[in-house]
Amino acid sequence: MPLISNTLQTIRDQVAHIVVGQETLVERLLLALLCNGHVLLEGLPGVAKTLTINTLAKAVKADFSRVQFTPDLLPGDLTGTLVYDPRTHSFTPEKGPIFANFLLADEINRAPAKVQSALLEAMAEKQVTLGKETFLLPKPFLVLATQNPVEQEGTYNLPEAQVDRFMFKLKVDYPSIEEELLIVQRMARTEPILEIEPVINIEQLILLRTELEKVQIDEKIERYLLRIVDATRNPQKYNLDIAQYIRFGASPRASIFLSLAARGQALMNGRDYTTPQDVKDVAHDILRHRIALSYRAEAAPISSDDLLETILKQVPINQEE
Repeated sequence: MPLISNTLQTIRDQVAHIVVGQETLVERLLLALLCNGHVLLEGLPGVAKTLTINTLAKAVKADFSRVQFTPDLLPGDLTGTLVYDPRTHSFTPEKGPIFANFLLADEINRAPAKVQSALLEAMAEKQVTLGKETFLLPKPFLVLATQNPVEQEGTYNLPEAQVDRFMFKLKVDYPSIEEELLIVQRMARTEPILEIEPVINIEQLILLRTELEKVQIDEKIERYLLRIVDATRNPQKYNLDIAQYIRFGASPRASIFLSLAARGQALMNGRDYTTPQDVKDVAHDILRHRIALSYRAEAAPISSDDLLETILKQVPINQEE
């Protein structure tokens, strides 16, 4: 455990050389690396979403690709395509930027349905189909996507099936005044220094993940997290008057991710056992995009985070409570 803590702290320190503040964001991205889960970042332009992802990818010595999603992007621009060779009268596969360990999908909601469909196959199956051939993606393969929640012109709603594939949905907010002062002092240059040293490689990252499998989670805690997920589907069972605000609740994939992330949170805190607080710490980031709000919630307005806060306060840790 001390070795893991030291490694993670070294990564944090390297990222902090470039990214000011955003400690929670960096923590969640590290947790995603440990848990092998895709991440969706939502925030206004200029709050260091892309910079943070880019910097973290550099801290891990791995293949990294960035694709700027636009309305005219084609599936082949992402996955690659078959190229005709007139000499042999045959087609050969030309792999696209998706064949990397880390894919930064910048402004993911600007791409049309066909691109999202191609990306969904990669996220779900860790493979890409070109013509009649299927190619496995490198291991590990993580999609780190950003989207702007305000600007709607030229954007497309992500399919619910794709949103559900993201382990985390993270909200990125403005920095504090003190943090922004440091940002200005560090970045207000004609050529800001953005270089960092790699901390770990892919083999070491996979080794860290084997340690995650050793973290214990008691059945009582598993039942607790299942009650939290169930409360998003059947709030009346827990005396919650929020059913009118929910169209549908979280899927079983949420339960899987919640268990995995809670164990990862324990590992990052230097423990080999999971506590109910670990579940609470990651619940918002795991569940906020898996609760479909009704028009009543949008009119109120009530957010999924508001509903989750109510659920976490009401759902008992022990069944007998």
